[in-house]
Amino acid sequence: MATSDKLIEVKDLKKYYNGETIKALDGVSVDINRGDVMVIIGPSGSGKSTFLRSLNLLEIPTAGHIIFEGVDITQKKGPDGKKLNIDLHRQKMGMVFQHFNLFPHKTILQNMTLAPVKVKGVPQAEADAKAMELLARVGLADRADAYPIQLSGGQKQRVAIVRALAMEPDVMLFDEPTSALDPEMVGEVLDVMKRLARQGMTMVVVTHEMGFAREVGNRVLFMDEGKLVEEGSPDQIFNHPQNPRLQDFLSKVL
Repeated sequence: MATSDKLIEVKDLKKYYNGETIKALDGVSVDINRGDVMVIIGPSGSGKSTFLRSLNLLEIPTAGHIIFEGVDITQKKGPDGKKLNIDLHRQKMGMVFQHFNLFPHKTILQNMTLAPVKVKGVPQAEADAKAMELLARVGLADRADAYPIQLSGGQKQRVAIVRALAMEPDVMLFDEPTSALDPEMVGEVLDVMKRLARQGMTMVVVTHEMGFAREVGNRVLFMDEGKLVEEGSPDQIFNHPQNPRLQDFLSKVL
């Protein structure tokens, strides 16, 4: 369950391209609390993915602040006056993309253990054991020695999710994790995400899966033209939308 314990504070976030002619983000402010499953919906080009990618500075904002676990990661220096090591903060943010980004020349187990061993210095045997435990949780322990090309899209995306979990992040960011999958594979990935939500993982999910947003999210954000237009519980957003733009959007997607 969500708490009022702020994990990420986003303040007046802006991302402009071509000077100010394209406003991908135009003053977005929102708090993300520990345990939140925040689902972001909206039309294509509304700024959803730009917002998500800004949270770990894969996109560098034009202006605004992102305060993650008490540290403003948009600043060049940390609270101690030293140069901010953004990679340390990124380690605490798991990221799952539309495309799986697995190394094709490495086995599933090697894909899983690479970052914990290289980045966090986890001993290989410990990383292997953790990876096998995570693969078992998503029903893929028997594919540890397979290569990505031998897996279906749904299996690859399940691996991508548990690969991010292997770093023991404090928040998981999902950028349309099912949009590149065949329809029959979507369910198996959403099932993994539902289990994560039930276990209390803080999640920010950009998705077109309205059923997931309704069933699993505790907060839903509707974005349009770079702005946060409406925010509320799934019941408020889907059953009692206030903004005409949201009403119009839902009439087309539901």
